[in-house]
Amino acid sequence: MNVNYLKENGVDVDKALELFGDIDTYNDTLKEFIKEVPETLDELRKSKEISDMQNYAIYAHSIKSDARYFGFNTLADMALLNENAGKENNMYYVSENFNAFEDEIIRCLSIASKYLGVDSSVSKEEFDVGKTNDVILVVDDSNVIKKFIDNIFNKKYNVVMASNGEECINIINNHDYNIRMMLLDLNMPGVNGLEVLEYFKNNNLFDKIPVTVITGVGSDDVLNKAKEYPIRNFILKPFNEKVIKEIVEGV
Repeated sequence: MNVNYLKENGVDVDKALELFGDIDTYNDTLKEFIKEVPETLDELRKSKEISDMQNYAIYAHSIKSDARYFGFNTLADMALLNENAGKENNMYYVSENFNAFEDEIIRCLSIASKYLGVDSSVSKEEFDVGKTNDVILVVDDSNVIKKFIDNIFNKKYNVVMASNGEECINIINNHDYNIRMMLLDLNMPGVNGLEVLEYFKNNNLFDKIPVTVITGVGSDDVLNKAKEYPIRNFILKPFNEKVIKEIVEGV
C-alpha cells in the first residue's frame, strides 16, 4: 500500500485525505468502494441497454460522488457528464460515450485493487464470440441514429452505413458484402425507403437480405404501404438498445 502508486496514476490523494483525515480510514473505505462499484456498474449497463435514463443518471451520480471522495477526478468528471446526459434523456450521448466511461471505471478499480492488494470482480463486458465478417447495412439520413446503431453492434458485426436509398442500392450492387440484414429508414432525401423496398421486390432481394424498417414516420399511408412488402420487423423511433438487439439477434 504505497500511496505514491496512487499519485503516479493520477489519484488526488491529498484532496481525498481532507475528507477522510488519515490514510488508514481512506484505505478501509476504499475497500468498500471496490466491493460496491461492480454492482453499480452492472446496474448502469442494464439501465443503458433499456434506455432507462432516469436510473442511469442515479447510478452515474453514485459513481461521481465516490470518485470525488477518493480522488479519481477524471472518473468523477466523466460520471458528471453521463449523469447530466441521463437527466436530459440523451441516450445518444450515453451510447457514444459509455465505452470510455466504463473503461475509466474499470481502470480506477484496477488501480485501487492493486494498491490494496485485493481482487476486483469487475470486468469489461464483451461478446461471447469474436467479430464476424457479417454486415449489418444501416440506411438512414440521421447520423445520430447510424452512430447509435454502430456503437451497439460494431464489436460483433461490420456495420456499413448509407444516408439514402441511392447509396444503399450502390452498396448492394458494387460490394461483395455478406449482408445479413438491413435496417432501413423510410423518410430519406432522394431515393426514399419505399423506393428501396420496391427495388428489393423487383430484384428478388428480400429472401437474400432480411429487412427491418426503422422509422419515425407517423403517416398511416406510408406505414401501410411499407407493410405490403415482406418486412421482418418494424421499429418506431425513438427505440432503445434492448429492442434493436433483440430484433437483430433474432434475424
